[in-house]
Amino acid sequence: MADLAALLDDFAAECADLENLVAPLTPEQWQTPTPAPHWDIATQIAHLTWTDEVSVIAATDADAFAAFVAEAAPRVLTVVDEGAEEIAETPPADLLVRWRAGRERLIAALAAVPAGTKLPWFGPPMSAASMISARIMETWAHGQDVADALGVTRVPTTRLRTVAHISVRTRNFAYMVNGESGPAEEFRVELTAPDGTLWTWGPEDAPQRVTGPAVDFCLITTQRRHRADTALRTEGPDADHWLGIAQAFAGPPGQGREPGQFT
Repeated sequence: MADLAALLDDFAAECADLENLVAPLTPEQWQTPTPAPHWDIATQIAHLTWTDEVSVIAATDADAFAAFVAEAAPRVLTVVDEGAEEIAETPPADLLVRWRAGRERLIAALAAVPAGTKLPWFGPPMSAASMISARIMETWAHGQDVADALGVTRVPTTRLRTVAHISVRTRNFAYMVNGESGPAEEFRVELTAPDGTLWTWGPEDAPQRVTGPAVDFCLITTQRRHRADTALRTEGPDADHWLGIAQAFAGPPGQGREPGQFT
């Protein structure tokens, strides 16, 4: 069973690391374009703010969340971006305060969720641990966009294990959103963690394998790097194909990044 308290601590730490990047920026620097098309740094933080706030609703008021989903249904393909773009108009100092308050409310709300409770979401209901795991993944991924915009190299942490775990668990989702059927057999995934330990998923004798640095795997599955710019290796055609379509995030297939874009 996932350690919810540890995940909540990791989420707070991931957010704090990103805040350390953006808090010193001038208002003009908040308008720096990021690798995500049409999104500047302010929009990245606004997107995280919007999603944290909606997550609070899901964790505390199922009826209000259902009403929100119903109201947003006609805009299902645009509601997330619209929310981010609206909040991004907030002055940076106020946006920082709002983002911080929203994530603190989310931590408190999820800490209070009774064990075994499933929370509503845009897809299948999820546990509090799954919800905060998704927030860790997304905060890390959008934090990478901010770091790339600023030309900053982040130091990987063991919090990446959560991102990697989601990436493995969403393998078949990546096939589905690309109109494909995933292989019946599991893959073996062996990743070298930032602290040098080995993280593994899948049968030891699986012929289809993915190996390499955990940070590279997470960069590929969040589509923040092209696989050609990583040290990841595959064995077997199915595993190789998966890395070309992998995505740890919800929604339609992403645009990804171009080879050599950050070298």
